[in-house]
Amino acid sequence: MGYAVVLGEALVDLLDSERDGERVYRQAIGGGPLNVAVGVARLGGAAQFVGSLGDDVLGGRIRAFLSAVDVGVAGAVTVPAPTTLAVVTYAGPEPDFRFYGEPASYGLLGPDDLDLALLEGADVLYCGSIVLLQPGALAAARRAWSLATGLRVFDPNVRPRLLDGPTALEGLREVVAEFAAGAHLVKLSAADAGLLYPGEPVEGVAAYLRELGASTVVLTLGAAGAVLAAADADPVRVPAPTVEAIDATGAGDSVMAALIADLLVAGEPVTPDGWVERVGFALRVAGLVCESPGGATAMPTRADVERRFG
Repeated sequence: MGYAVVLGEALVDLLDSERDGERVYRQAIGGGPLNVAVGVARLGGAAQFVGSLGDDVLGGRIRAFLSAVDVGVAGAVTVPAPTTLAVVTYAGPEPDFRFYGEPASYGLLGPDDLDLALLEGADVLYCGSIVLLQPGALAAARRAWSLATGLRVFDPNVRPRLLDGPTALEGLREVVAEFAAGAHLVKLSAADAGLLYPGEPVEGVAAYLRELGASTVVLTLGAAGAVLAAADADPVRVPAPTVEAIDATGAGDSVMAALIADLLVAGEPVTPDGWVERVGFALRVAGLVCESPGGATAMPTRADVERRFG
């Protein structure tokens, strides 16, 4: 089994909570791609995080955390900026993110910062999320995408509060189309699909991304499971397990982590049924994540999933 390179953001989430009757913000290391890298490692895969970290104490904590959970940091660069903060509030279990920190520490990775040998040796390359809204980081992702010799996976992971009007949204659509065209796997959420392609049914979005060139598309629907479009088969629905969700932070990231971990073990499934089995497992991973607070720290092991769901 080889390793996955996960290129994207790392930041610190401030989670809205209550202690002794007062509102407080609990600090948690986060960022969608960081969650993916941690999830891959927790599920038995090897992961290397590639991104930019602030030069403050929080950036140091992120680097130490990644090392402690066996995620490689050889491709992580330290930049002269404070670590970006994401204040997280909740409507039920669903998180809402507001970002603070300029310049965005997570978006300062440039094309010349890439470890080319690390990228070329990866069996899986993940790109996506909010770093694609930063010109330098987008250029780095494009270069990494062009150098990848293994499987390429993509997740737009849209954050509407970071989009400055219709022009920004149209630009993001173009970026999504660009990366989807060369992807072996695209994972996105129903919320992503609704923002990028308003009014389109989720099966239609999955089919459209396949028409662009993506080999397989997984579109997550929360408690309703996922839509899977693989090979030449029509899109199908994969059910999710029933869980008592308290915090959905990182649930979509855990789906991607589970799919990447299985790609590292066995490569791409040769039949749509093989994808159905893998997506079903990934949804069980996400269900377990939803039953725990936080993102990266909630990522389970395979043994945890087996104990919970049998």
